[in-house]
Amino acid sequence: MLFTELVLENFGPYAGKNIINLRTEKDNETRPIILIGGMNGGGKTTLMDAIRLALYGQRAQCSTRNNLSYNDFLIQAINNQTPLGEETRIELAFEHFIDDEWKEFRIVRRWNKQLKEGKDTLGILDTDWPDKALADTWDEYIETLLPLGISNLFLFDGEQVKELAEQETPPTTVIKSIQSLLGLELVERLAVDLEVLVNRKQKKLATQKQLKTIEKIEEKLTHHKQEKENAVQDFTSVNNQLKRANKKVQEASERFRIEGGKIAAESSTLRQTIDQLKEKLQQQRSEMISLAATSLPLALITPLLTEAKEQAEAEVKQQQAITAKTVLQQRAQKLLDYLQTLELTQEKLQKIETFLQQEYETINQDAVTKRDHSLGITEEELNQLNTLLDYKLPLQLDTAKKQRETLQKLEVDLDNNERKLQVAASPEDYQKLSDALTNAQKEVAKYQSEYNSAEKRIREAEKAVQTTIKDLKSYTDEALEKQNNEHIIKSAAKVQTTLQLFKERLTLKKLNKLEGEVTECFRYLLHKSDLVHRVAIDTHNFSLSLYDPQGETVPKHRLSAGEKQLLSIAFLWGLARVSGRNLPIAIDTPLGRLDSSHRNNLVERYFPTASHQVILLSTDTEIRQNELQQLTEQEAIAHTYLLEYNPDERKTTVHCDRYFW
Repeated sequence: MLFTELVLENFGPYAGKNIINLRTEKDNETRPIILIGGMNGGGKTTLMDAIRLALYGQRAQCSTRNNLSYNDFLIQAINNQTPLGEETRIELAFEHFIDDEWKEFRIVRRWNKQLKEGKDTLGILDTDWPDKALADTWDEYIETLLPLGISNLFLFDGEQVKELAEQETPPTTVIKSIQSLLGLELVERLAVDLEVLVNRKQKKLATQKQLKTIEKIEEKLTHHKQEKENAVQDFTSVNNQLKRANKKVQEASERFRIEGGKIAAESSTLRQTIDQLKEKLQQQRSEMISLAATSLPLALITPLLTEAKEQAEAEVKQQQAITAKTVLQQRAQKLLDYLQTLELTQEKLQKIETFLQQEYETINQDAVTKRDHSLGITEEELNQLNTLLDYKLPLQLDTAKKQRETLQKLEVDLDNNERKLQVAASPEDYQKLSDALTNAQKEVAKYQSEYNSAEKRIREAEKAVQTTIKDLKSYTDEALEKQNNEHIIKSAAKVQTTLQLFKERLTLKKLNKLEGEVTECFRYLLHKSDLVHRVAIDTHNFSLSLYDPQGETVPKHRLSAGEKQLLSIAFLWGLARVSGRNLPIAIDTPLGRLDSSHRNNLVERYFPTASHQVILLSTDTEIRQNELQQLTEQEAIAHTYLLEYNPDERKTTVHCDRYFW
């Protein structure tokens, strides 16, 4: 299957007629990629919705439909500048290989505000000829080409990849696609058909009274099933409302934080902290003033004090020499007089006298040394000066340094807290921010309560359905066990068991092949052969488990955000390959939240090989100039388009052979 052309006329932001060529030929060469660029809100998602709407009509899972009826959705999709009398139109042309040749079909859906029976008008052109029979059976025919159940594997967006990457188990849409792909829906349908057959046989065997009882039980069962269906619809609606409410809370919380609401809420504590810091600062300054009243200022003249110390030591030494000179002279004379009595030789006496005279001269030289000035300091005062220089001043300087550091830290803390207080929201703004946050939180609480209630209703309805089924089976088994068709009923139960076993084995067989494809795709995209050796898929909830080359489990949280998205893309790619269908792939916002290396892997390895036709819907921050050049060098791009939205005219213009660069 190959899409060849998409025509939008007065659809969404596309006013007038817009034609997009989707063929994959350029310069007589086949190139798989159709690159369509547009900013957010420019109409990229609308193109994806148009393809889905053309293929599936009222069954299409369009992004903007939500809980709208098909009638309301079609009216909403009409461009608001559509002239009176003109209709909205979508055409999707594609080629399909039938009987060894390519055959072209064109799906045409058109409508205006006066819808017929709440639907659009569908026309199918088979090689330019209308085919009414095909249009009447189109829903059945498209299921043979691109079944709705697996369409999400070929038409997906970045949000689907993000959701798949963040959840432990795949979302419901992907699980349904997997079940459809594996053929499990057929098994389930056969099981339901068997149950219907058993009920019919039971009715044939029952007496009139028993038949009425069975019919009442069946009515009760139908009622409970309807209640369950209603509860599921309510649950889905409330779940969407809860998600929107949670998003509002996040936005209100972020505004509350950014615009100073949080600081305003803490302003009382901040002011108290500021007052405490000011008090500590005043106390610290007082302590430093007290320290300055001691001998600390003398540290400013430390060199002068050191010089005075040296001068004082010299003067004290001189005073000691003067005192010693007199004492030494007297003792020397007494010694000489004594030596005379010893009758020593004159030579020895002369040597002793000369020695004593030299000692005297040395001391006398210190005593008579003249100085330019004199401090007149005493020995006690010199000791005080030494104590000051050696002990007091170093200790006081260390204390002053610590007090200065404490003072600086207090000043920095005070400045930071005063800055915080300055950016706090005003009381009026704070009240608005606080009210917005409170209202958002109340809305979340409301929808959370409704969510829990809807979830409880589903459980209760499911329980009632199962109980009623059990009652019906019990009653019919007891009432009809001796009838001729008992064999059919019992055989059906055996078939149900066999079907369950067949389903399990079929799942294992299919999943083994799927695991191989997903592993190969992931390793190819990841380009890290040593990180993941095998990807395993759980048979019950289809969650993914990763194993390294040694067979050890690789926790999913060890993967980066980019690697998780590559794993999600590999999962979708593997599913598409297992389907065995040669179908186009369309991807909306393909590279959101990926870093440069993972972008390169997708651009180089995935986009050119994902399918024979790949339609990329990208913003300027996803397929950037580098990625565009890379795809161009690979000769992978057939056509480029730029969607330019004019907010004044409220319409999008399609520019051919253009991109952001």
